Amino acid sequence: MMVGHAALAFALAATAAASLGLSRERALAIGVAAGAFAAVPDVDIGYAVVGLTTLLRDGGTFPEVFWETGNTVHRGVTHSLLVGGTAATLFGFVAYRGWLRLVGAVGGAALVVAAVPLFGTLEAAVLALFVVAGVTVALLSRWWGLSPQATLAAALVGVLSHPFGDLFTGSPPALLYPLDIRLLPERLVLSSDPTMHLLGTFGLELGAVWLAVTVYLALNGRHVLGYVHRRAVLGAGYVGAVLALPPPTLSVSYQFVFSVLAVGLVGVVDVPVPDLRTPQSRRGVAVTGLAAVTIAWLTYAAGYLVVG
Repeated sequence: MMVGHAALAFALAATAAASLGLSRERALAIGVAAGAFAAVPDVDIGYAVVGLTTLLRDGGTFPEVFWETGNTVHRGVTHSLLVGGTAATLFGFVAYRGWLRLVGAVGGAALVVAAVPLFGTLEAAVLALFVVAGVTVALLSRWWGLSPQATLAAALVGVLSHPFGDLFTGSPPALLYPLDIRLLPERLVLSSDPTMHLLGTFGLELGAVWLAVTVYLALNGRHVLGYVHRRAVLGAGYVGAVLALPPPTLSVSYQFVFSVLAVGLVGVVDVPVPDLRTPQSRRGVAVTGLAAVTIAWLTYAAGYLVVG
C-alpha cells in the first residue's frame, strides 16, 4: 500500500495548498513532499530483511517468512498517531533555521534514546530509521525550495495520514502506541470472501492513485479523460487470469498484484514506438497504463464472481 499512502497524501496536501491560494508549482511541490513523508513510516518493514536471512538458513518459503519477520515490528511505533505526530513536528522543525532546527534534531535523537528503555532495542532501532528517513525528506524538501512552514505541514499530512491506509490489510496499526489501547482490534473487512476483500483493498489503492493523478492534472489545467487512449480496453483480457491463477488473498497476493500491474504496459504499446519526448505523451502513457490496470481489476473481479 506504499504507493497508495503516497498518492493519498499528495492529493490531500496539493489540494489543500491550492485551495489556500498557493501557486500551482508550490501546491505540487507540497504534495510531492507530503507523499514522500507518507512513505517514511514503512521503513519499519526493513526489519523483514532479517526474514530473508532466516529463509536462507532454515529453508522457509518466500514471502511467508519475509512478512512474518517484518510484522514483528511493522505498524507499531512508526504507525502511532502519538509518536508520528511528535516525530512529524520535529521533522518540520528541522526545516527551520536557528533554535527550531536544534529542537528538531535534539528532539529526534531524544525520541530514539528514550525508546530503548521504554520500548526495547528493536523498536528503538526502527524508530532511529524512521527519524533519519523523516529528517532526510525534510532537508530535501527545503533543498527543493519549500518553506519551513510548508515542510512542516507536508510532514504532518504525510505521516499522520499513513496509518489510516493500513486499516484494511494485515494487522491494524497501533494508532495510540505506546498506550495499551487498541482503537481497532481487527482490520476492517470489506468482504467475508478473502479474495473479494483483497480485490476491494486493491481497488482502494487504485482509487488513491486516480485521485492523485486527477489532482495533478487539474493543477496543470488538464482533464484526466483527455489522456486515456482506447487501447486501455486491452486490460479486459486479464479476465482470463481467473482461470490461470489461484484466487488471491492478503496472504498470497503477489501473483495477482505483479501480473495485474504488468497489464499497465499497455500504456507504452504504440506503433512503432511510444513517443515519450513531451509531457503530453508521457502523461498519456501513464494514465492509459493506469486505466488498463483498472479495467483488468474490474474484469477480474467480475470474472471471479461469475466463476467463483
